[in-house]
Amino acid sequence: MKRAALLLMLSLAVPVAAQTPAGSMPAARINVPFTQFTLPNGLHVILHEDHSVPVVTVNMWYHVGSARERTGRTGFAHLFEHLMFMGSGHVKPGEFDAWLEAAGGDNNGSTTNDRTNYWINVPANAIELALFLESDRMGYLLDSMTPAVVDAQRDVVKNERRQSVENRPYGTAEVVLDELQYPEGHPYHWPVIGYMPDLTAASYDDVVAFFKAYYTPANASLVVAGDLDPAVARQLVEKWFGDVKSAPAPAPLAIPSVALTEVKKTTITDRVQLPRLYLAWLTPRHFQPGDAALDVVADILAGGKNSRLHKRLVYDMQIAQDVRAYQMSAALASSFQIIATPRPGHTVAELQTVIDEEIRTLQREAPSAHEFDRSINQIESSFFDRLERVGGFGGKADQLNAYYTDHGSPDGFNDDLARYHALTAADIRAAAAQYLPLDKRVELTVEPENKQ
Repeated sequence: MKRAALLLMLSLAVPVAAQTPAGSMPAARINVPFTQFTLPNGLHVILHEDHSVPVVTVNMWYHVGSARERTGRTGFAHLFEHLMFMGSGHVKPGEFDAWLEAAGGDNNGSTTNDRTNYWINVPANAIELALFLESDRMGYLLDSMTPAVVDAQRDVVKNERRQSVENRPYGTAEVVLDELQYPEGHPYHWPVIGYMPDLTAASYDDVVAFFKAYYTPANASLVVAGDLDPAVARQLVEKWFGDVKSAPAPAPLAIPSVALTEVKKTTITDRVQLPRLYLAWLTPRHFQPGDAALDVVADILAGGKNSRLHKRLVYDMQIAQDVRAYQMSAALASSFQIIATPRPGHTVAELQTVIDEEIRTLQREAPSAHEFDRSINQIESSFFDRLERVGGFGGKADQLNAYYTDHGSPDGFNDDLARYHALTAADIRAAAAQYLPLDKRVELTVEPENKQ
């Protein structure tokens, strides 16, 4: 058997260790060549050849995140991010990391509302090891997953939640913010990490059913990128993933309508020294009209030391410790957020007054040419920075998988960047006016528990 043969091999092996004006397209198209094919079991595969460094990355996206969970059974997608590293049919617990480290590789994973991804970076001569490990946990995870393993990782996840939510300063605010924006039953209402009672209540059978429904070849896409020969890489993918059993792909997730029709104002307490203000609006989905413009709105308002809110609140008035703004794009709905922490002796009400003044100003008047060009140039610079690496979070392999997931084609680099070059300063003003109404948003304040 090929898997047994590789295990024998592993036991005997010695480890080896130009700026473009806004509103126009770049002079040259971004070229990230790839080939793609689909295995008979439904797994879609994308290959990208890059010989700049002798490294290969194996990047797997499962098209399932916390949005696929249901009320009372949350946290499963993130739980699997842990279970996928705990051994599979031909890999004993602990061997996954041990073999990769011996070969000079590393790996990680992450979970969002919309997807779960896993990546492995290895020297180019260890590509077959990476493909074997990734295929084994797709096809044979349940062979080694016992109730004891699930219980152990459930406890790990619960402890992670304590560290990242209950015991982290302002950690509860992020959970409450989503609960206020998205109504009960909406797929984004609950946190990605899940609720404690749901993690406790989840049975072994529940977990197995979730894996069988969503961790299937037809619900995944694989990118293999780096120092490789595409023909050889295809043969290796077919060798290791060809025996993974097929299963029906889950039905597409419906996109529920959601809107804020009023101000939702809430105050919570936390074990923190300073209060904090969170403002949030529901905004267009990722890649929908308005999404790119709101990235620029966020940058102009609070994207660095020269942004309007940072300059006014932190430098000029010196009433804020920090201020940030984001367009948090997602598949079902996006959230535009402004987060600000007052300095000692000042209040969130002071900060909110100034923030609202700056929002109104941007809603009335388009940003200056200097502001607009600076933001577009920063977005473009960040875009090209990500193209410089193949593996890891946000590298080319990850982006190829993201574009395939979002658009059905990995070739989305030029279209993505073109969204920003097509914008005008007037579009930024219009987006602020349309999507950031002061009377339809969430206003969440965190106050210190021991406030006198």
